[in-house]
Amino acid sequence: MPTAQTLAPRRKSRQINVGKVKVGGGAPVSVQSMTTTKTHDINATLQQIAELTASGCEIVRVACPTDKDAEALKIIAMKSQIPVIADIHFQPKYVFEAIDAGCGAVRVNPGNIRKFDDKVGEIAKAAKDAGVSLRIGVNAGSLDRRLLEKYGKATPEALVESAVWEASLFEEHDFHDFKISVKHNDPVVMVQAYRMLAERGDWPLHLGVTEAGPAFQGTIKSATAFGILLGEGIGDTIRVSLSAPPAEEVKVGHQILQSLNLRERTLEIVSCPSCGRAQVDVYTLAEEVTKGLEGMTVPLRVAVMGCVVNGPGEARDADLGVASGNGKGQIFVKGEVIKTVPESEIVQTLIEEANRLADEMGPDAQLGTAQVITA
Repeated sequence: MPTAQTLAPRRKSRQINVGKVKVGGGAPVSVQSMTTTKTHDINATLQQIAELTASGCEIVRVACPTDKDAEALKIIAMKSQIPVIADIHFQPKYVFEAIDAGCGAVRVNPGNIRKFDDKVGEIAKAAKDAGVSLRIGVNAGSLDRRLLEKYGKATPEALVESAVWEASLFEEHDFHDFKISVKHNDPVVMVQAYRMLAERGDWPLHLGVTEAGPAFQGTIKSATAFGILLGEGIGDTIRVSLSAPPAEEVKVGHQILQSLNLRERTLEIVSCPSCGRAQVDVYTLAEEVTKGLEGMTVPLRVAVMGCVVNGPGEARDADLGVASGNGKGQIFVKGEVIKTVPESEIVQTLIEEANRLADEMGPDAQLGTAQVITA
């Protein structure tokens, strides 16, 4: 766990294992994503999992709607470097096939698996015998018809009632290795549902705003909802659902956790939004520095500032920074001015100094991408 200050203590939850990743019980909040390939296309799926792993994804979910997909799970689970969760809807038989295939976990959706309640005992025994955990995944878009009739729509109360009911069925069979999600596309409803659920039991909780939308809208929705809940200590694992390449989901997820001090920060670019005081082209400077440091993963704070009002203070407070004005920039390293360079040399100087500092910090760097913050 990070030592930096957080907004609230983590909610106490039981701990489960998703393959080699611990979830809940004080374990770091993990970042998940889901493949977009057809799971039965084993090579394409493994290639995307490798790309997600390289981007920092810690748990990956794969869809399993057909027999061919279920048959592919064994090879995928064996060759993936991160735990694989099989995503099961409609057919209970695929739950058992995913368990037998060695998946790290299985996601089951009580709202749309036929005769799910009748299979809970068998599923619990199979999962327990294999050491496989489950996720009870309740979604607004696939809520049980009986609950929709009772509440009129997918309210927070309806989502929680569905989740608690299914949890109780597993617990009756002395199976406790599961986490729960209650996803909704409205961040306000989603937050209300997770708050209610957090008060009902000590289950580990998987956070998600479902169908969040295209990259920009989905990022805002997810950051808003996750920021509220994680800021209150609620949430043990997250998936940012975007209509975008899966690696973008991972990138956003890590940045949310870093912003809340739930992850050690990696490269962080602090730059001013520019204003009438700016005497240099801050936009271009910040973009060029970010591009020049792309791929750097060390926890380095770089300040790119455009005026003499806030610039010196921000630059001095960062590991590396520049305070710009009158066509030149003062370069700060660890709070001290080391040189003054012409505006045309600011970007190259910052890149060189950042690489030097990274070399001094050694190879033990967190995986991540540049985080850009405007002052």
